[in-house]
Amino acid sequence: MTAFRLGDRVLDLTTRTLVMGILNRTPDSFYDQGATYELDALVRRAETLVAEGADILDVGGVKAGPGPEVGEAEELDRVVPAVEALRARFDVPVSADTWRASVLAAACAAGAVVGNDISGFADPEYLATAAAHNASVVATHIRLRPRVPDPEPMYGDLVGEVTAFLLERARTAEEAGLAADQIALDAGLDLGKTPAQSALLLRESSVLAGHGYTLLLSASNKRFLGELLGLDIDDRGHASLAATAYGVAHGCRIVRVHDVAGSARVCRMIQAILEVERDGARVP
Repeated sequence: MTAFRLGDRVLDLTTRTLVMGILNRTPDSFYDQGATYELDALVRRAETLVAEGADILDVGGVKAGPGPEVGEAEELDRVVPAVEALRARFDVPVSADTWRASVLAAACAAGAVVGNDISGFADPEYLATAAAHNASVVATHIRLRPRVPDPEPMYGDLVGEVTAFLLERARTAEEAGLAADQIALDAGLDLGKTPAQSALLLRESSVLAGHGYTLLLSASNKRFLGELLGLDIDDRGHASLAATAYGVAHGCRIVRVHDVAGSARVCRMIQAILEVERDGARVP
């Protein structure tokens, strides 16, 4: 059984996939370019995502790519009020998209139950902070570090190196006091990968999902989809849903997405197929 802990609940993800709705409290995100930077706009967007079936709301205050420096105080000002507002209005778990332990601590104090860290736990206090708050974490592969361009990444064995990195981070998380059901893995598509490398990691989702941890897929509207298919950012919706369907069919059990409604339908359809397969002996 694949399981993932959200606060005091442990969810069986053997066939079910959780839909994580993206909420960017940034003025310069690659996709929405600041559309939900103002707190009222973010809450309105969250209302839509919850109505469309989001299982988790993921709030970030700093974009992953290069851009103006965002200090700790500014990130706290962006993330913590957003977490507070979401927890006050919705009965949906909240994730903090941050690589700073101090921001994770403040977000957890405000009600977040997941730390989504694209740096691979570069902050040495991150995992201890998560354990102290009983928060789950996402371990993401990145070749360099967030916000640093990596235009020509080279690997000797892409899948092997990404797998080794993620399993080492998972072991470190367990050593810090987290249980296996509090750890998700993310291959980090577009983070220090060429479009072809990202596509290869998506293709090998079943390999990454076979190590006993929940596998998270973050492919929504990403650069690799646009470059492989020649699509502008506003035209990547169908490609994003195709990536979601492929990933879920091959073991991904959390999908981090912009299109919650479409992704939820994809996940429910694949869940139905998997449940028919599981219960096949009882099908007339």
